[in-house]
Amino acid sequence: MADSNFIDYVKILCRSGKGGAGSLHFHRAKYVPKGGPDGGDGGRGGHVILRGNKNMWTLLPLKYSRHIFAGNGQAGSAGRSFGKDGDDKTIEVPCGTVVFDAETGEYLCEVTDDGQEVKLLRGGRGGLGNWHFKSATNRTPRYAQPGEPSIEKTVILELKLLADVGLVGFPNAGKSTLLSALSAARPKIADYPFTTMEPQLGIVAYRDNRSFVMADIPGIIEGASEGRGLGLRFLRHIERNAVLLFMVPADADDIKHQYEVLLDELRRFNPQLMDKQRVLAISKSDMLDEELKTEIRPTLPDDLPTVFISSVTGEGLTELKDALWKAITDDSNRIEEIPITHRPLDGHHRLREEDEFIFENVPSPDEDEDFAEVEDDGFDDEDFDDTDYEWKYGDIKE
Repeated sequence: MADSNFIDYVKILCRSGKGGAGSLHFHRAKYVPKGGPDGGDGGRGGHVILRGNKNMWTLLPLKYSRHIFAGNGQAGSAGRSFGKDGDDKTIEVPCGTVVFDAETGEYLCEVTDDGQEVKLLRGGRGGLGNWHFKSATNRTPRYAQPGEPSIEKTVILELKLLADVGLVGFPNAGKSTLLSALSAARPKIADYPFTTMEPQLGIVAYRDNRSFVMADIPGIIEGASEGRGLGLRFLRHIERNAVLLFMVPADADDIKHQYEVLLDELRRFNPQLMDKQRVLAISKSDMLDEELKTEIRPTLPDDLPTVFISSVTGEGLTELKDALWKAITDDSNRIEEIPITHRPLDGHHRLREEDEFIFENVPSPDEDEDFAEVEDDGFDDEDFDDTDYEWKYGDIKE
């Protein structure tokens, strides 16, 4: 797994820029004895922004860039000159990326569309210069606002693949073989469990030049919702799938029981998955004759469509695509009507190697610089209580 280019879970440290300090300055000219205050405002700090990119399919770039720091705003100067705003830091992420607070596990935001931008951390506002505080009774204000501090947060980014159909089944149920039979995808296929080590996507052609996307995830075993096996790590990907295709091999001892075990694991992982359309496929049906199929049908669940298929002979694949397309296009299956509820991250949904990752506290380039370069005319800042002026004009300059 460590050598794979498919990274769907990463922990990063983000910091927005701090606002520049307002300037404390008075106009000086040879023939202007009392020029008055003219200290400019500080620039705002840079934002940390997430942007969806349809050409990305993995969070791999962020695995090697763990610290995301936006630029700090510059201080204001004389002549009501505004400080330069800090540079924003834009993080390109694949569509379907969800962001959680690494400390609490709380869901923060998600990026689902190409070009969509989400402001993850807001940069600090710049401080106001002393010219904002002049009045008829206070003509020489000897104070200016400092900039707002930066915001630092450790976040976890999860990638949840966008697909129409998600394959759910035990190891060696024939999921990868079905994906290779229905699409041009070529996942690794072998006769041992957990051959599929990472999700695979394939585009399935349908009638009248229509198509839909199918996602294959590693096999699920009983207890996956509690952290057993590989399936738990990739169960998040089927949260975005419109339809769930359950696959149980025809040689299973009890097909209905295996289906109920898979359904229970999904329920434990996220109860909202129970609201999705479901289809049951009995794979490897080329081992059954019509008499055995007749005996098996009464024992199958009667609350969802069931299709006998064989990826080797092609049996039932057309009927399966018809059933999947009907479920995908069902009016009650629209995203607008069934919004996705992202469960908070808990101990079972985290990756130990990521949570134990230790960040080095890397300071920003101007961490040791003063908040502002001001001309204070000998005024002592400790004599000023800025309580009455704290962000009084906060909406003047974002």
